[in-house]
Amino acid sequence: MSTPAYKRVLLKLSGEALMGDDPYGINRVTIERMVADVSEVAQLGVEVAIVIGGGNIFRGVAPGAQGMDRATADYMGMLATVMNSLALADAMRQAGMTARVMSAIAIEQVVEPYVRPKALQYLEEGKIVIFAAGTGNPFFTTDTAAALRGAEIGAEVVLKATKVDGIYSADPKKDPAATRYTTISFDEAISKRLQVMDATAFALCRDQKLPIRVFSIIKPGALKNVVLGQDEGTLVHV
Repeated sequence: MSTPAYKRVLLKLSGEALMGDDPYGINRVTIERMVADVSEVAQLGVEVAIVIGGGNIFRGVAPGAQGMDRATADYMGMLATVMNSLALADAMRQAGMTARVMSAIAIEQVVEPYVRPKALQYLEEGKIVIFAAGTGNPFFTTDTAAALRGAEIGAEVVLKATKVDGIYSADPKKDPAATRYTTISFDEAISKRLQVMDATAFALCRDQKLPIRVFSIIKPGALKNVVLGQDEGTLVHV
């Protein structure tokens, strides 16, 4: 069996990634495929924590949220991430895995609160830990939550799963001459204004010397390739 390059990783999934080809919501086939990918990595002995967004659910109510107070809208988004986290954890349970959902906002009848020592204990026990409700504060994205939780749990890398297989010099859909970066420094990515994560998350990862690996969640086997240290996606480093 191949030796993984990382012992502990933080996987950032967008809510939109759960939609598959649907306009919003959760596509069952898509979530089952993602669970299979995570299971494959966990079987290598890698400790996996996950932060998931809520765009797939919030997209359905976004038109009605126009003009809404920003903090209120952000709290709605946090609740959407809790729904996604519950769906992901249940899909993992059905696949024979053990997952724990920990929320940054208190809803203890549904999921347990985020407590760092408990999260570390779960990871050491081989459980998948899913961090819900972002940072628990409005005005911060789930990208920032991924950077924050990654730093808190001592993850060796933040794995940002996207629909594109890395970071390109330009939009590959619009510019056929766009080239993929194999590696790029944080400073280079900032100077080139490459949209890796939002600025707050990006700065936090840079300051904590926490590398980011951007890869395609759509490509079969990509997550395993990343964990094995293969040339998959783009590595952003200090």
